Amino acid sequence: MIFLTLAEELHFGRSAERLNVSPARVSQAIKKQERRIGAQLFERTSRQVRMTPLGQELHRRLKPAYEDIQTAMAEVTALARRPPSQLTLGAMGAQMHELRSVLDRFRTQHPAVELQFKEVFFSDPFGALRAGEVDAAITWLPVREPDLTVGAVLREEPLRLMVAADHPLAGQETVSMEVLGDHKVPRVDGPLPAYWESTVLPACTPAGRPLRRGPLVSTFYEVLALVATGGVVCPVPDEGRRYHAQPDIVFLPIHDAPPVQWGLIWRTGRATPLVLALAKTATEHGGPMVR
Repeated sequence: MIFLTLAEELHFGRSAERLNVSPARVSQAIKKQERRIGAQLFERTSRQVRMTPLGQELHRRLKPAYEDIQTAMAEVTALARRPPSQLTLGAMGAQMHELRSVLDRFRTQHPAVELQFKEVFFSDPFGALRAGEVDAAITWLPVREPDLTVGAVLREEPLRLMVAADHPLAGQETVSMEVLGDHKVPRVDGPLPAYWESTVLPACTPAGRPLRRGPLVSTFYEVLALVATGGVVCPVPDEGRRYHAQPDIVFLPIHDAPPVQWGLIWRTGRATPLVLALAKTATEHGGPMVR
């Protein structure tokens, strides 16, 4: 800690102030490290302090390790302040309702656990998980992120095209994904991977025609408002029809779209025992269910 602070400040007095120790204590600690290594880490003159090449190399190697330690301490501290039997689950849309049977089974198996929920938006599907705001999340698949683990497929449902009630397509019994090339679709504002977005909103039609993008959106209610005005059409999982039906919007079956699969994900290597317990319950009692 003393070495890293001096490497940043390059001044014994300022380093001592940051560490709340005396300049002599900083000097003694550095000299002790240099004796142990057998070489100078800093060059000192009456005017300046600068790292030697060896000191620079030690700093390059120690700084990432120290940052990892700080991150680990912060995360463990957050866990220590959280009730030991609390699990926070993130989900988009109505997935909590759709997975009621799995969650009820989990509560039965773990009656002392306080299960909390946080809404996750499609415009930032992994942000809350990576920030530690949720322990696990339910999202559509695939998820190909090296820092995230994908559990079992929980359920699946068809994709539908959402159009305004007075849109030219509204009277169709079914449509093809190819019609997306004839109309504008929303442009999503957020840090979402293109491969993940394309499960619901592809970049091109099956024939390779690029989709024309309309206004920016970041929530489902913004999509609903745009579709209702006739400005865009938008493919959505079938839960949109079941939970957000309204008179000025029609949900059309898409006959050539594969079903949307939903799965449980968590941070790789950071799963708590409760996350693993939920994943086990989901594997045993969940499973694809096409609506």
